[in-house]
Amino acid sequence: MERYLRQIMLPEIGEERQRRLGRGSALIVGLGGLGSPVSLYLAGAGVGRLGLCDSDTVSLSNLQRQILYGERQIGNLKAVEAAQRLSELRSDLVCELFSEGLTSENAEEIIGGYDVVVDCCDNFATRFLISDTCRRLGKAWVYGSIGAFDGRVSTFLADSTHVFDVLYPDREELVRLPVSSGGVLGAVPGAIGSIEAVEALKIIGGFGDPLDGRLLVIDFLNNRYTVIDF
Repeated sequence: MERYLRQIMLPEIGEERQRRLGRGSALIVGLGGLGSPVSLYLAGAGVGRLGLCDSDTVSLSNLQRQILYGERQIGNLKAVEAAQRLSELRSDLVCELFSEGLTSENAEEIIGGYDVVVDCCDNFATRFLISDTCRRLGKAWVYGSIGAFDGRVSTFLADSTHVFDVLYPDREELVRLPVSSGGVLGAVPGAIGSIEAVEALKIIGGFGDPLDGRLLVIDFLNNRYTVIDF
């Protein structure tokens, strides 16, 4: 347990909850700016099994913020390269790859195999698919999104009475929006992804107070932090 000593010494975690993390699993949907820190921190914290779901390949413009990858990975599948990088961090980590991405045809089968889903994608169609599937299966999930200098995080527990549609009621309009390709400061997804990782660890480990029913909004440019109840 030497690897996790700095976590085990925390009274909120200890040996038992560390073992719980080791038995736990998380599906990460999207392995870009958000998925990079999420996967690294979940692996580093000792989560036993990670699902890596992304159909995209690494491009040069990704490297400004997607810290899983380097120049040698350009052109290769993100899921494959992410698994390789994470195995270098922790050799006993179990990685399951879904290079086809998450679709309406495979969502239930994939999501059903994990304790928690971490949304690290860049479009509302996939987020609503995650929300609907997790509600049907009784699975917890963590929502995260970013803008140029801002980000948002919320959590939906397995038995939560809160639903994603309350936050974003204009579903039909939102799913028609194109994939976001605007500018973003590279450190912003790193910060938001780190918060998502903390939320996922709280769910898997069974400690702390997740953001269920609350939306954390951070404006990094002006240092404004807001929590909205919904």
